[in-house]
Amino acid sequence: MIRARFGTLRGLVRLILSYPQLTLGLSASRTADPAQVRRLVFVCQGNICRSALADVAARRAGLRAASFGLSTTTGRAAHDPAIVAAHALGHDLSRHRAIDMADYVPQEGDLLLAMEVRQLHRLAADSRLNHLPRLLLGRWTRPMLPHLHDPYGLDDRYMATCLARIEQAVARLVSAFPGARLS
Repeated sequence: MIRARFGTLRGLVRLILSYPQLTLGLSASRTADPAQVRRLVFVCQGNICRSALADVAARRAGLRAASFGLSTTTGRAAHDPAIVAAHALGHDLSRHRAIDMADYVPQEGDLLLAMEVRQLHRLAADSRLNHLPRLLLGRWTRPMLPHLHDPYGLDDRYMATCLARIEQAVARLVSAFPGARLS
């Protein structure tokens, strides 16, 4: 059950720890004014599973979106199991190419949406990005899951579960950030 729902025991522990971090203001979140948000930028480690799916799902929902990875190689293709799981949800990741954080070009109105608290801390520590609003994508899942554990190399069932959670969160962003909608 843990492998299918949380990826690993570590994923479950990080999820449990993320609730008090978020509640006590220890997540390095930086609130966004919804009226000022013009583009949703999804962030994860490699930009080949989680943020890649969020980017594709957001664009399909009619939102301005981008994505990047904190530690990846620009141009890298999406992870094959992510492509399969995304396809089952009706999304095509076959043309996605990763973008490394160093190659991401911030724009006015960007909102960074990370998958994990530790990713928010990395964004807050980066002098080029620390002024941008940043939140956890998992705040928009139901139930709220502030930690969306990395499915890379894990059980295919968890890959499907994780990407479905991300798709669900992205669907809620449409009404939360109307300024990010394409005209």
